[in-house]
Amino acid sequence: MVTRPCGKTGMRLTTANKPPAPTMSFTPDELARYQRHLSLSGFGPEAQAKLQASRVLVIGAGGLGCPILLYLAAAGVGKLTVIDADVVDVSNLQRQVLFTTDDVGQPKAEAAARRLRALNSLIEIVPLVGRLNRNNALELIRAHDVVVDGSDNFATRYLVNDACVLAGKPLIYGAIQGFEGQASVFNFKGGPTYRCLFPEPPAAGTVPNCSEAGVLGVLPGLIGTIQATETIKVITGIGEPLSGRLLLWNSLTMTSRTLRFAADPASRITELPPEGYGETCAVPAKPTGDELTSAELKANLTVQLIDVREDWERALGAIQPSIHVPLGKLGTDEGAAALAALDPTKDTVAYCAGGVRSLKALVPLRERHGFQAVRSLCGGFKAWTDR
Repeated sequence: MVTRPCGKTGMRLTTANKPPAPTMSFTPDELARYQRHLSLSGFGPEAQAKLQASRVLVIGAGGLGCPILLYLAAAGVGKLTVIDADVVDVSNLQRQVLFTTDDVGQPKAEAAARRLRALNSLIEIVPLVGRLNRNNALELIRAHDVVVDGSDNFATRYLVNDACVLAGKPLIYGAIQGFEGQASVFNFKGGPTYRCLFPEPPAAGTVPNCSEAGVLGVLPGLIGTIQATETIKVITGIGEPLSGRLLLWNSLTMTSRTLRFAADPASRITELPPEGYGETCAVPAKPTGDELTSAELKANLTVQLIDVREDWERALGAIQPSIHVPLGKLGTDEGAAALAALDPTKDTVAYCAGGVRSLKALVPLRERHGFQAVRSLCGGFKAWTDR
């Protein structure tokens, strides 16, 4: 029996008492590629073998999805599936680091898969061009060990959460807006879920998306990397995952804080809602009584138009003829002077990039400036240009 010193205490371990090492087989290419993991104390071959045996589903190949996918592929996750229905737009390149100018117009899932295969040819990459919806969510999630949410809308977040609860899969969550982001781990070993923290989604149109509110380009890199870290922790069993904790990050002050929250048994669902909330991500928003569609506007271009976007947005294109008064100036004398060129008794339409700010603009336009026949363009300038 062989003995050797162990640390400064002088305690001795015997090979007879040590548990046998798990049987693992790494190819020469894998040994070379993952050597920094293999030599990492507290990680080693056992954890690397767990990564290589794992199956991870990433929802979205956007700002969050790009760093998530890059680091999980580099780490050696055995099977990475990415689902995304969008194509690469030039505006994505400010933060979506998987893509280049040559990828513009290509499906994000396929462009991401090409880049990831070039990064690590030893793993399986499965691109799915399409949307996660009520019909495919459970089947997809059940086929994977861990789900990482890189989506950018509440309908998908609630669908992913509910499907993970029903499938019994851990969910790695992240969200960003402006200069701030957050991350957590849901449904981990019976722990709290997304609905324990946010029981119901906000009302439609009350929360702007990244195209409306903007986002600091490096922020999804920070939050996405945290999500990748939590994914590796959950798969390998190292450290303490963010279950029951919400990490809040502020990039302006470079500070973070953690909020603790408990599981709420009343929030756990037993089936997906009968009406598919996930499908709302795949169809254009339906106009409310305060809105009209792009088709309705094109059929009646005699209305007065008010552009409530910022100067730089208007420089990219506008619906003409229109008066330009940014939302923040509607309560000022400068805004009132610009609106004086219009007749408040006539039919008027306010528009912005996506339809959120123009809905907010209806209140000051009616109450301060007397435009009683004013409506908002549903889907905004984007919907107008997409038709």
